Amino acid sequence: MQNTGAVQEWSRMDTRGPRQSTARDKLLRYIGSSLRYAVLIFFTLVCITPLFWVIASSLKTTGQIAANPLGFPTEIRWDNYIEAWTVGRFGKYFKNSVIISVPIVTFVILLASLAGYGLARLRFHGSNFVFVLFLLGLMVPFQSIMIPLFYILKDIRFLGTYWAMIVPSIALGMPFSIFFMRAYFSGLPQELGDAAEIDGCNEFGVYWRVMLPLAGPAVSALVVLQFMGAWNAFLLPLIYMQKEEIRPLVLGLMFFRSRYTQNYPLTMAGAAIVMVPIVIVYLVFQRRFVQGLTAGAVK
Repeated sequence: MQNTGAVQEWSRMDTRGPRQSTARDKLLRYIGSSLRYAVLIFFTLVCITPLFWVIASSLKTTGQIAANPLGFPTEIRWDNYIEAWTVGRFGKYFKNSVIISVPIVTFVILLASLAGYGLARLRFHGSNFVFVLFLLGLMVPFQSIMIPLFYILKDIRFLGTYWAMIVPSIALGMPFSIFFMRAYFSGLPQELGDAAEIDGCNEFGVYWRVMLPLAGPAVSALVVLQFMGAWNAFLLPLIYMQKEEIRPLVLGLMFFRSRYTQNYPLTMAGAAIVMVPIVIVYLVFQRRFVQGLTAGAVK
């Protein structure tokens, strides 16, 4: 009987223990989850605050900015954008940025995907050496070649034209893009290409009809990165595109700010015009952008 009572007492203690442990684990998980969300909210606010400040300031008057720099506008001034677009010629600068950015992104994606596919799927003598040559381009800073490039563009009469930024930007964007696309194509199953060849596709058909659609996340990530680089380029157009009528937005914003140094609402409206297209492109490609950057992280 004593043994039976001891066993029952032990069983009661044993059942109480897991319950207490389960409650403690839930509390710890709740605290850990709360801390994670708190950290995420903090960094979200850190990232959003500058954007909010630019947008809010662009809708205020100079007096409202001086009185409450980080507050909401008490009187919304949409005419700041109209004046920046017309008087500041941001409409013309916006068109120039589109003319420059679209060809850069298009040709970099097309050429890098072709080269990345060839280096990843086609085994030929010296393929690794060719890949290393492309990677050497990552080690060459633009500042070291900008003076020789200036004279080259001058000799071929590209200086002062849209091509003075389009052609060098395509070349400068190729090394990383080829590295990125090659890594993604290397992770795709070889059997898919073999099956397409059995069905009658040639090598270009395998690339265009099978592999390139599967590389959609990588292409989307590369579109965002290259568009940001082309849209925000400053030093290259400052040196090679000195004519006022072909200035891109970022360069136009610099000269606009020098004219309206004390007019902060107009300056912020110009900054918002420069910023909004990048935000839109990222929101459009957001999901696939994250997929492309995390591809291969988990098998």
